[in-house]
Order: sequence, then structure tokens, then C-alpha cells
Amino acid sequence: MRALTGLGALAVAAAGFAAAPAAQADQPARETAGPSHPYRHGVQPTREASASPNARTSNLHYGGGVDGIGVTTGAPKVYLVFWGSQWGTQGTDASGYTTLSGDPMGEAVRAQQLFKGLGTNGETWSGVMTQYCEGVAKGATSCPSTAAHVGYPSGGALAGVWVDTSAAAPGQATGNQLAAEAVKAAGHFGNTTAAANRNVQYVVLSPTGTHPDGFNTSTGNFCAWHDWNGDTTLTGGAASSPYGDVAFTNDPYVTDMGSSCGQNYVNSGSAGTLDGVTIVYGHEYSETVTDQNPAGGWTDSTGYENADKCAWKGTGGVGGAQNVNLATGSFAMQGTWANDASGCEISHPVVP
Repeated sequence: MRALTGLGALAVAAAGFAAAPAAQADQPARETAGPSHPYRHGVQPTREASASPNARTSNLHYGGGVDGIGVTTGAPKVYLVFWGSQWGTQGTDASGYTTLSGDPMGEAVRAQQLFKGLGTNGETWSGVMTQYCEGVAKGATSCPSTAAHVGYPSGGALAGVWVDTSAAAPGQATGNQLAAEAVKAAGHFGNTTAAANRNVQYVVLSPTGTHPDGFNTSTGNFCAWHDWNGDTTLTGGAASSPYGDVAFTNDPYVTDMGSSCGQNYVNSGSAGTLDGVTIVYGHEYSETVTDQNPAGGWTDSTGYENADKCAWKGTGGVGGAQNVNLATGSFAMQGTWANDASGCEISHPVVP
């Protein structure tokens, strides 16, 4: 979803930020990701930038698709791309996860655990997304059973891990550079046709201390965003792809922003150090599968996507952030919007 403008740049002050509200007020995040960049879809704002007195309760509607793509209709596949030599030396832990010497907070392993765990242990967090579909009229707010629905990530969504240490990641990567890295990753993984990339998303993870697209600056005010390589509003022009449309996420080093991007949002102490990592990564994942080529999928009348409407709503209850148990561990996750309930939900039966 596009970043809203007109609110000015908010200074990020991670230290001393007030605790998350205990109740899930019916108020979505307000997206103020610095200067207006239309390519920033599904922006996960910082907690400071998300304070909004404006309740929005309207349901999502279908955007008609872009290049014939509205949602991820097959089992979602996630490829993790650790971009830059700053990630350091690669190793393997006892569980077989890739470890990196330049990853002081352990975000790499946590990301792998999360995406490998989606679709396991009977989890129904992913079920909320399966109510959405494509192949319906533009403007539709519900889906018939015959439509192609968002797929459930049975057995895990993680499809591959690549540590691209061929060069240092830019200190201030542009949107176009991020898109180009995603296209490069598609080639690395052998996804060299449009069909191979149809139900795929590339999560481009930047190393600590870098500021992709202005992350962690006084004008950034965001934790992550997603888009696709064909978006011509990307800075410097859209990255060309010989492999069809390539969906990707800009996932900076989330813990660099501390509580501003969710540290200890659900869990206290060391158990909550990486809360923001899984909340933010889950936010962008859920928006990519429901709006793969923005904004051809599902958005509301303001442009909010399913996770935008439920970001930083508080903890617990039907739709607040809370722990979700997967076969790979317990993860702090936020709720996402359910049209059939006209509200945020952390759990929903899987729609066949």
C-alpha cells in the first residue's frame, strides 16, 4: 500500500516508547513513511508513526489484478536473500539453519524458522489470508468457492536461502536496487520463467547498519515494505526482469530500530527481543500473498492492505498481536484483516 503524505517526518525515538496498548482498538496503522514513494506498498510503519485517531472499518475490495495476477494462488514459496558481504561468514547450526557471523541479533535463523514453520502444526494464522481470491469482478468484497483462493503454505513456505556476498550491500539502497537484487535472486534459484515466479516472493534482507530506502532515519518511519519489479514508480525505474513478474520485500535489519519496530511488543525480556522481526516479516508476507502485484489484489478504499489495517493494534484478543505456535517454535505475530468478520483476526479456518 502507498505511504500516506501530509503528516511530515516524525522523529524516531526508540528508547522510552510507551508500552503497546493492551486492547486491540479498532484503529489501523497510519502510514507515514517519510517522503511519498508510491512504490512502498504495505508499509509496516514504526510504532511512533502508526498512532492514528482515525478508525477505518471498511472491508477490502479486489483490484482486478495486474498482469493477470491478483493473489498468490498456489502454495506460497518464500526465498530468503541475505544481501551483502556485511552478513559475514556462513555456517550451519544444529538444526540445519544458515547462520551468519555478521548477524549479531540472530535475525537470519529466526527468519528461517518462521517461514519454515508457516503451514505446520495446524496453524490457522495463515487461514485468514485464504478467504481472498482472484478471478472475481474488480471491486468485489467476497469470493465464491469456485474462485482461485490464496494458497495455504502446507508443510512450510521456506523454499530457499541465498547469502549473496558477491559485494557489499549499499548503505542506502534505492527501491530499484532492491528490485534488481530480487531479480538476481530469481536467476540464482533457477526461477527463470514467469510460471516459476507465479507463487513466489523474494525477501531481501539487508545487514545491520544499512538503511535500505531510508530505513532507520528521521525521514524513514517504516520497518519494511513490499512491491514487484514491474512497478515503474520504483526509484530510478523498475528493475527489468527476463523471468516475468518478481514479487519482493524490503526487509531491513529490524532490530536496529528496537521497540520502534516491535522489540518486546508481545513478550518481555530476552524472549521478546525478536518479536518485531517476526511481526514485521509476517506483515509483509501476508500482504504479498493477498496483493502480489500491488494494487491488483485486495486493498481498502484508502489503499490499506490486509496487514496495514491491523498493525500495532495492541496485544491479545481476537485480532491483536500474540504468539503463534508453529512446528519450528513460537512466534510473535500480528492479526490481519478478515472481510468475512469485518475485523482483524489472528486465526481463521483454512478456506479450501
